Amino acid sequence: MQITSFKQYEEDYKKSVENPEQFWGEVAQNFQWRKPWFKVLSWNFNEPNIKWFEGAKLNITENCLDRHLATSGDKPAIIWEPNNPEEESVTLTYKMLHERVCRFANVLKRNGAKKGDRICIYMPMVPELAIAVLACARIGAVHSVVFGGFSAKSIADRINDAQCKLVITADGAYRGSKQIPLKDVIDDALIGCPTVEKCIVLTHVRTPVSMLKGRDVWWEDEVKHVNDICEAEEMDAEDMLFILYTSGSTGKPKGVVHTCGGYMVYAGYTFSNVFNYQPGEVYFCTADIGWITGHSYIVYGPLSQGATSVLFEGIPTYPSPSRFWDIVEKHKVNTLYTAPTAIRSLMSYGEEPLNGKDLSSIRVLGSVGEPINEEAWHWFDEKIGHGKAPIVDTWWQTETGGIMISPIATVTKTKPSFATLPLPGIQPILVDENGKEIEGNGVMGNLCIKFPWPGMLRTTYGDHERCKQTYFSTYENLYFTGDGCLRDEDGYYRITGRVDDVLNVSGHRIGTAEVENAINMHAGVVESAVVGYPHDVKGQGIYAFVIYPEMHGDVELSKKDILQTVTRVIGAIAKPDKILFVSGLPKTRSGKIMRRILRKIAEGETTNLGDTSTLLDPAVVEEIIEASKKL
Repeated sequence: MQITSFKQYEEDYKKSVENPEQFWGEVAQNFQWRKPWFKVLSWNFNEPNIKWFEGAKLNITENCLDRHLATSGDKPAIIWEPNNPEEESVTLTYKMLHERVCRFANVLKRNGAKKGDRICIYMPMVPELAIAVLACARIGAVHSVVFGGFSAKSIADRINDAQCKLVITADGAYRGSKQIPLKDVIDDALIGCPTVEKCIVLTHVRTPVSMLKGRDVWWEDEVKHVNDICEAEEMDAEDMLFILYTSGSTGKPKGVVHTCGGYMVYAGYTFSNVFNYQPGEVYFCTADIGWITGHSYIVYGPLSQGATSVLFEGIPTYPSPSRFWDIVEKHKVNTLYTAPTAIRSLMSYGEEPLNGKDLSSIRVLGSVGEPINEEAWHWFDEKIGHGKAPIVDTWWQTETGGIMISPIATVTKTKPSFATLPLPGIQPILVDENGKEIEGNGVMGNLCIKFPWPGMLRTTYGDHERCKQTYFSTYENLYFTGDGCLRDEDGYYRITGRVDDVLNVSGHRIGTAEVENAINMHAGVVESAVVGYPHDVKGQGIYAFVIYPEMHGDVELSKKDILQTVTRVIGAIAKPDKILFVSGLPKTRSGKIMRRILRKIAEGETTNLGDTSTLLDPAVVEEIIEASKKL
């Protein structure tokens, strides 16, 4: 299954395009199935209707846990590194992880969960988060993990959309020097969530919490009432495995649905290949399990391949900016997979945090979440990899389930800030605004995929039409990624950023409409428009233009009020970096806000704004430009 030379990559790629069913059928043989498929693939992008490994039966946890017990039961599966380096790290072998997953699966059943039920997980980055995810999959329940930085309203929206029956949370979480009161946030969310029957609470930060009789139970108490024997539920390859909510260009987050068989095959195959994972190596992905990166490349991908996966609770700069390097040294990490935001942030501290740190164990470096800029790429290469560790700059999305375009470590010749070439089975295509294919090299266009792959989304939960409109209706018979892309003279791909109203802030996708809705909920705000602008650390920052006519007194206080509103409605990750109060917005006569103009102003480009004569009030542009110069 593993690609070891560029020649083999070319052969595998050719085969995957010419005979995809045979190719993926052979890859899938490397996994454990209870019943084989009768058809590898049936698909129709217009519906959309995609089925992989039809008729096959499996349970993904048997592939991530049970099948490793005989040969690797005592091998570390998860190494947990806590927020505070003074605390001991925790190692769970495959045998220990299997026992704990089975035990907690029985806790879920004891609390009324069954196959098909949706379960919301809102937890810190602790081993129990991975255990909860796998326990849901063990019994056939559908997990919906919500990142620990979201607000009560955001959680309630997600719980209600998926009609979750159970919630799994903790008393709190640590994030650097801060404590996050997770249970308090859940309590606020559950006021408006009638479908939730039980809330299971893990003790982590030992802070007092309110426990509601009949609804709330302690994790520690519940595991005492059950044993660690739990037969894995038999699942169909196309049964739902999880829902993961992601921002789009409208205000309401959409629940991306991934299914058991295809997702498992794709996550395992891409993990093994992209990182060139070797048995016994220690692999460290710094992401949060609340995002797709954590699902695919902390939990399911690595564990399906019998890897050792490091789970980290803290942040890269606490208690010092050498935190990552200490972890690498301590656990002799071989692969480090992190985000350009983290790399840029650590770069800003200079070389002192690296002094005396032994990074010689690093063999492969990886970048995820957004395109990595050239300066950060070279720093990562020289200072962390010492010019010897290939950097895999991976492009993919929540919707794709796994990495799509990326170098294969030790195989593909890399190029700074390029995601390079598509993985076997991935057929990218560049199109112009009208959907016409742009052929050849040295061209730019909108990135689409013209053929299905096993890890792709199947629908958006409860709203199949939305899935169709968002991903499959822009261009006929193509999956539209929403990204612009350059294909250079070598045929290498470089992602140039979103072409829709979605921002990529520190690798997190945030819809402009979602942020605008939150700002507009503030009592004094009449209207707002949000755009992205280049940010030294985050890649893209959020710039808000706000109409607030009845503002009394303190401008800075009004800005803080708006930030507080956004934090309450969405969460701190969506807070604007800049707020500019304006008397009007550039609109066409039909009332459409010309974000193109606002984007240029946010980027400091104030002379070449294009034709403004079609605007309802062209004078408002001059006023915004003058105000922006004072910000």
